[in-house]
Amino acid sequence: ELSDELASLELIKSKVAVISGLAAKVPNTEPHTSGAAGLLSGYALGEVDGNETFMAPTIDQLIAAEIGGSTLYASMQTGATDCVGHSWNGVNSRNPPETDPFALYQKLFGDTFREPGEEGAVDPTYGLRRSVLDSVMTDIGTLQGKLGTGDKARLDQHLTGIRELEQRLALLESNPPSLESCARPATTPLESYPDVDGRPQISARSRAMCDMLAMAFACDQTRVFAHFLVDPVSNNLFPGASNGHHNLTHDEGGDQPEVNAITIQCIAEFAYLLTALDAVPEEGGTLLDNCAILACSEVSLGQTHSIEDLPIIIGGSACGSLQTGMHYRSYTADSSSKVMLTLLRSMDILAPSFGNEDAYTEDSLTEVEV
Repeated sequence: ELSDELASLELIKSKVAVISGLAAKVPNTEPHTSGAAGLLSGYALGEVDGNETFMAPTIDQLIAAEIGGSTLYASMQTGATDCVGHSWNGVNSRNPPETDPFALYQKLFGDTFREPGEEGAVDPTYGLRRSVLDSVMTDIGTLQGKLGTGDKARLDQHLTGIRELEQRLALLESNPPSLESCARPATTPLESYPDVDGRPQISARSRAMCDMLAMAFACDQTRVFAHFLVDPVSNNLFPGASNGHHNLTHDEGGDQPEVNAITIQCIAEFAYLLTALDAVPEEGGTLLDNCAILACSEVSLGQTHSIEDLPIIIGGSACGSLQTGMHYRSYTADSSSKVMLTLLRSMDILAPSFGNEDAYTEDSLTEVEV
């Protein structure tokens, strides 16, 4: 039976698993960020060169490294507000999200997009760009032997970006995959989504992006995305709220009805994403059936910044690897890392473990596995 906060999932609850009672097993030293790091990377939040940083890749990047190599974009990061997101490659390497729906449309479905049956783009500049990149790679090979450990790590991150760009240029010249459900979205997002009475258009921006992400999956432009409604500690003014979200989580008394109403709105956006994925037919059912979509927050209670009993939902069964239409609760405060290891393995990734120190686990959450 769904709570009022989860009520928007009613029509799709048979394809959802709700997981509760788990905790991020890392030191809760920094409000909000500690929980995000512990949950998504399995490592405690760190500081390097004076910068607060995740110390390991987040779950989306671990998966992208394994299944994203043959698509136009190894992974996508998007944000429904002007946020920085929490997708990390590792130390001091955050993947900033695209927060402009129109810019995202141009990137995915603009001039370079080819529908099934069309020929790949014929652009002589692609070959020139690859030649320039080859030249750069030669110079970098000479440079590597002269760098310290920290600079080598930064250079490796830069090289990864170059390799992805090379692959993208090659794929743009190839014929697109023949996928029946792939098509350019019928609706183009607005060129801007200005605030209305000081309130960002979170829902409109998020839904425009979710429609595009669903079609990007359907067209196999990417197989991994990280979508963020808002940043932790952001003080966005949600519809109907008398104050910013962060302020309300700390200052609203009683049962916090306004905070509850905001949570309902957030879950409604997740339900919209799942519905968009479920509307795309694919072999074996729908696109949603062939996905595993994680929804989470970095704290369970804003007032105390608790990272115990974290709210976690998984939409989709990853081609039948995961159970849905169920709620599992841990009564022993198991590690949230078990969920992340389950997600890795649901993608047929032979991961022996996830996390570090107290957040380390070699055990997945078998209760939600098939």
